[in-house]
Amino acid sequence: MNVDGKKYRTIWLAKDGDSVEIIDQTKFPYAFEIAKLRTMEDASHAIRVMQVRGAPLIGATAAYGVALAMRADSSDEGLHNACSVLLQTRPTAVNLHWALDRARKNLIRVEPAYRAAAAFTLANEICDEDIGINMAIGMHGMELIAAISETKRKGEPVNILTHCNAGWLATVDWGTATAPVYMSHEGGIPVHVWVDETRPRNQGAFLTAWELGHHGVPHTVVVDNAGGHLMQHGQVDIVITGTDRTTATGDVCNKIGTYLKALAAKDNDVPFYVALPSPTIDFALSDGVREIPIEERDGSEVSKMTGRTDRGDIQTINIVAEGSDVGNPAFDVTPARLVTGLITERGILEPSRQAIAQAFPERVKMSA
Repeated sequence: MNVDGKKYRTIWLAKDGDSVEIIDQTKFPYAFEIAKLRTMEDASHAIRVMQVRGAPLIGATAAYGVALAMRADSSDEGLHNACSVLLQTRPTAVNLHWALDRARKNLIRVEPAYRAAAAFTLANEICDEDIGINMAIGMHGMELIAAISETKRKGEPVNILTHCNAGWLATVDWGTATAPVYMSHEGGIPVHVWVDETRPRNQGAFLTAWELGHHGVPHTVVVDNAGGHLMQHGQVDIVITGTDRTTATGDVCNKIGTYLKALAAKDNDVPFYVALPSPTIDFALSDGVREIPIEERDGSEVSKMTGRTDRGDIQTINIVAEGSDVGNPAFDVTPARLVTGLITERGILEPSRQAIAQAFPERVKMSA
């Protein structure tokens, strides 16, 4: 996507051919900085501390992490160790499991002397595939936005509410939930995005707002609890979110607070769609609430907040009463019954086992 007119991916092989470069998302929205990953440990650290985040980008980074590991130790033991270490970085996003499983199965069949080259080729393929998937999601989602636009007065924007960051910063390019927005904007369809701030890490205020602004898309940042109010007053035409893991039955796991948006949308007859790249489907799971592991992150993400002072300094402050316990579940699960449809690279699906299996029969066979 564009950053002030210059095109970027979120991860790419550096010009030296020996390292990988990423956009350091921990610096947003105050600075745009490139970080270099030279080792598997660097990649693991980048995922764990959220220099990279978003299920598709986590998967791509893990694939490059394996490639960097093969440069150091291309033995069977080295391969299994790299996959094991990287697997422990984030427990919820299924793309991480998918990418590492794919790397292990592909590379174990390659002679150790050729594994590093094969691993980098595979990581590049995963990145290119992600871009293709997101472009297809964007095209299908754009049809929904175009249909709503037809019901509007000339020049009136389609109001889209999103939660967290499912933009190009969460993928290799285009994004999932934002791909239909970008394509609609570039196609001349007037759009406006309500951006949830997305506490506690503020991915909406820090990331989604940043990328929409630098790409020229009209948007407004609102507090997380404003969504229901906006829907009650007819100011939201459609909700589109991303997902970190989706069950075979259509239950959707996404950033904490997504479930509440789905409930409000249901109560106000606002369509609630989830942009769903197929690698995020976990065909081994049927009940998202019971079966998807929810990452409990450090309480300091809730009790502290970082921002820029009026003097321009970046400071972190405490915002919770001293002595209070703090909980920080990072995700929640939206049951399929609250989801209007799944926007996938193969079209818009109803959130059901039958529809998902029919659209991705090869994934069903792989999970059997």
